[in-house]
Amino acid sequence: MRILIEEYQYNVADVKDILHGIDALENVEGKVSIHYVGYYYNTLLKDCVFILPKVLLKDVGGHELAFGKYKPEDIVSPDKNKEMEAKEKDFLYKFAVWIYRAIVVYKNDKRNDTDIVYHTKIVQIGKGVRRLSNTYLDILLQLLQFNKDNQSFFFFIVKNLHSGYNKINWTRTISRETAIMQNEQPVYLKPVNKKRQINFDEELLIIFFSILNYIGDTYGFAKDIKCQFDLIKGSKFQTYLNGYGLTRLRQIKYKYFSDKALELWNLCYAFFDEARQVFVSTEKKEHLLVKSFYIVFEAIIDELIGDNPLPDDMEKKQEDGKIVDHLYTAKSLIENEAAQTYYIGDSKYYKMGHPIGDESIYKQYTYARNVIQWNLDIFNRGEKPKSGVRLRDDVTEGYNIIPNFFVSAKMDETYSYTNDGIEKTDRKKNRHRKEQFKNRLFDRDTLLLFHYDVNFLFVLSLYARNNASQKAAWKQEVRKKFRTEIQTWLQDKKEGFAFYAMKARLGVDARQYFKTHFQDILGKTYTPYNSEEVYSLALERKDPEGDNEALLSELRQYFYVEPCGLGDDPEPIIESAKRRDSGIVPAPGKDGVLLVMMENYGSKSLGFLPLGKLAVGIKYTPDSMEIVENLSSIGYVLFHRRNNVGQHLFAVKGACKVVSSEAVENDRYKNMDTTEMFVAVDIDSPTEMDASEFDATKKKCTKSTRYDAQFARMDELKKN
Repeated sequence: MRILIEEYQYNVADVKDILHGIDALENVEGKVSIHYVGYYYNTLLKDCVFILPKVLLKDVGGHELAFGKYKPEDIVSPDKNKEMEAKEKDFLYKFAVWIYRAIVVYKNDKRNDTDIVYHTKIVQIGKGVRRLSNTYLDILLQLLQFNKDNQSFFFFIVKNLHSGYNKINWTRTISRETAIMQNEQPVYLKPVNKKRQINFDEELLIIFFSILNYIGDTYGFAKDIKCQFDLIKGSKFQTYLNGYGLTRLRQIKYKYFSDKALELWNLCYAFFDEARQVFVSTEKKEHLLVKSFYIVFEAIIDELIGDNPLPDDMEKKQEDGKIVDHLYTAKSLIENEAAQTYYIGDSKYYKMGHPIGDESIYKQYTYARNVIQWNLDIFNRGEKPKSGVRLRDDVTEGYNIIPNFFVSAKMDETYSYTNDGIEKTDRKKNRHRKEQFKNRLFDRDTLLLFHYDVNFLFVLSLYARNNASQKAAWKQEVRKKFRTEIQTWLQDKKEGFAFYAMKARLGVDARQYFKTHFQDILGKTYTPYNSEEVYSLALERKDPEGDNEALLSELRQYFYVEPCGLGDDPEPIIESAKRRDSGIVPAPGKDGVLLVMMENYGSKSLGFLPLGKLAVGIKYTPDSMEIVENLSSIGYVLFHRRNNVGQHLFAVKGACKVVSSEAVENDRYKNMDTTEMFVAVDIDSPTEMDASEFDATKKKCTKSTRYDAQFARMDELKKN
């Protein structure tokens, strides 16, 4: 087995014979590189050659080293390199299988560009000239081919195995069992069957099919096991891999005489034997190669992460000619429920540690702008996107955050195929931001880009196994991870943003406020939640303009503004603020309180709390006239019993008005029946506010006015 690495610059003299039969690019300096990945048989050397992906290479002190340790030219013949560890050599044998499987899966997917794949038939078992060496892949393919070509052989063995199963040994039955007489005839309830000797053909088949089952589960090869044997699986099969397989095969070797049985024994032995000695007949041309392996890597990442087809009828090739690699819809970064947004990804097939170039970054920003425009065009046509994604909010004129990300490959240092290793890259910079205006996260021109590394071995094996449920499970998991980690980065205590939930106070027209204060809050607010009355506010923690606190102070006069992390539900946060905010900062001009004396509040409130509609009686008294004079400034109603215990405070919705007794609606609760005039007031009855800071007794009364309604300013009622 010979090993070459894609795009590495070899000296021509070092690899001239190895490159026999394959095109390579030679430069003027006498260097040569191969732009393929895959497998071919070198008829000159009578040996197989694997061209492995460049992700094996790592820059160490300006030198490209395989595993970060070896010059690629020093591992061309792994078996001859005494410095390589056994686990590294074993890795190369197994890695070659995964590359082969990935190319096969890619080739069989009709959605892919198969013109980049070059294939002729690979290895056939036979009695021809022995190869110089056999790879692990050779053995697996020969096992699979043997199963395909020898179904009649298996059927013959199985048929013979079952012959004689139910023949009764009458001598033993009569001597050992008691007969029951029935109709003058002896009947034996437990006849003794003839016992077969151990059948080694059966054992060999069980071992063979157990191997097929293992390589099917591990590498995704089609099993095609038609015989119903109890196979060796799990930990028991692991003992076979650890040495028992060779031991047991040696014990039964001389039980076989037919050519087919011996052939099968040799294949099974070769599977367990690290030497991998087996005779094969080889075609003159034999290869499975793919040109431009980055296309295969893109297909791998797209299959495992992206949506196919793209959401909302988008095409990979955009109108400006750029091709978006990966696009999918998933939960928005802000909303905790079902709201969706687009996630735009780009896979980067580099050598380990290769930095992302400026050109790639700007291309990704262009992808995002194109996707935003695509979404806007759908709404501008009066349509709704199938995905339900809406990127622009008409009230705030803000734009939802679109997560952009790169995914590049790295190699697991322990050569693990089970650890996805998905994490923010350890390159110099793992996140980028482009903006036209500072501190405006919800602006169309604020674009974010994050960079992840993924274990190449994991995604390669997951793709190569081609197991739909495994791929779907990881897709769900990794999408959740992207969302969570991007949220974390956006909320970084030093470099990120502080996020708030906002809701207008009673009496405040939020739409009008956004129009009036357009320049101050454009790009800082957005409406992402289920309730269109709740807004998200994002302020950069570095406060580049130095006005965050001033803006918060201004907004809190008109809105409830509370910290609300990405993905948190704002409703309970806002409601909690309402309960503790006892009108401390009333809406402008709405600091008046209508004081309503009400004994037996518990029973009487049942009459007005369900609808929040109340008619408060007034008289021709100074207190009542004060109410009328300040009607437009009443923002709250305080129910009391002429003490500061058992008070109930509610905010007023809309405007109060004076009406006659006859004009009071039937569904509006009257607090008395002895007056001809009433103040009609609607209260926000579902949300009772905290009245503990207020004292109704601060508004004085006489014996004759004890039960009358009164007016006061909030400041007048506050406790010392």
